[in-house]
Amino acid sequence: MSDTQVDELRGAAPAPHPELLERIRRHRKHTLEVLTVSAVALVPWTVVLALSLPSGYKVHHWRVAWVGFDVLLLTAMAATAVFGRLRHRAVIVSGLATAVLLIGDAWFDVSLAFGTREVWLSAALALFIELPLAGYLIHRVMRMISLAHWPTADAGADGDQPAGDGG
Repeated sequence: MSDTQVDELRGAAPAPHPELLERIRRHRKHTLEVLTVSAVALVPWTVVLALSLPSGYKVHHWRVAWVGFDVLLLTAMAATAVFGRLRHRAVIVSGLATAVLLIGDAWFDVSLAFGTREVWLSAALALFIELPLAGYLIHRVMRMISLAHWPTADAGADGDQPAGDGG
């Protein structure tokens, strides 16, 4: 019996075609380049904002901003619940998006409440609800990713090993 037949009997995924692996390697490299340039460019922009933004600002559409954000968060939570019930792999993306939105919500609730008596309620909600739920979702997403099947063929020319191959 050949190795391929043994792998099929074990339920292992067939090895991806070398052209597919090369395309994945190129996309990965391009994505990492874009992210690196973006991160480097964000440093001076953040410094400019830190030096130029006013410490106070009168907001015109406060209700629209917060209700809109909460609708976005609600949509992400509902999508995560639906994808989870359907056992659809998109639950990974929606779960991570929900976690990021929860962290952002906690940050803005607390930072915008500084100097007011509402800061204590905002901090309590962040510490006991939003951040623990975000952490739980990130943990679950990481567990799902760790269970995924990844290519096991040797890496391309840049010497990387595909994620999750154990090599």
